[in-house]
Amino acid sequence: MSRGGQDKDREDPERRCVVSGEVQPKFGMIRFVLGPDNMIYPDLAQKLPGRGIWVTADKELIAKAATKGLFARAAKTAVTVPEGLADLVEQGQAHRVVELVSMVRKTGRAVIGFEKVKGWLSEGRAKVLLQASDGSERGKGKLWTPEGGRWFGCLTASELGLAFGRDHAIHGALAKGALTQRVIEEAAKLTGLRKQCGEILVGKDTKTA
Repeated sequence: MSRGGQDKDREDPERRCVVSGEVQPKFGMIRFVLGPDNMIYPDLAQKLPGRGIWVTADKELIAKAATKGLFARAAKTAVTVPEGLADLVEQGQAHRVVELVSMVRKTGRAVIGFEKVKGWLSEGRAKVLLQASDGSERGKGKLWTPEGGRWFGCLTASELGLAFGRDHAIHGALAKGALTQRVIEEAAKLTGLRKQCGEILVGKDTKTA
């Protein structure tokens, strides 16, 4: 598994991190581009025009790229780096994950609440278990990673609640689907950025969710 939390056996396009020099699937990395104003911009959706500058989804590496002139080296020109770039990337990535989970919820393929999540896990309906990073460890320990699925603990209770239109939430579950796969990919990056959230627990069925 890459530092960004992706499985290395996936057939994903690979890119080289300008900080570590490691080549890995781009789904575990953050893309940056040089704007017409010579400002470095994070391209979290990986769609902005221009040559990409890639950094592993790791705040320490992003901060190093910003402070050690590695963006300028990669762009081969003088650049301006926004203050607090690593924090901006983390905030933006968290917003992407929340928005994607909200989209899954609107399709009816997501639930929150201990009993509902437990029911989905028992019935085999859940493919992703989401648990708030600031939730009770005792309570979270009573649930389990879906077989062949994923566990993520990279969102706070308020962020997870926001995805479900609530003030806060501790436990959530997502069913199989294309949007759920996107949540996996984006939450993996957020996990890399928020190292304190712990590791992603991966089952054997790693190709899809």
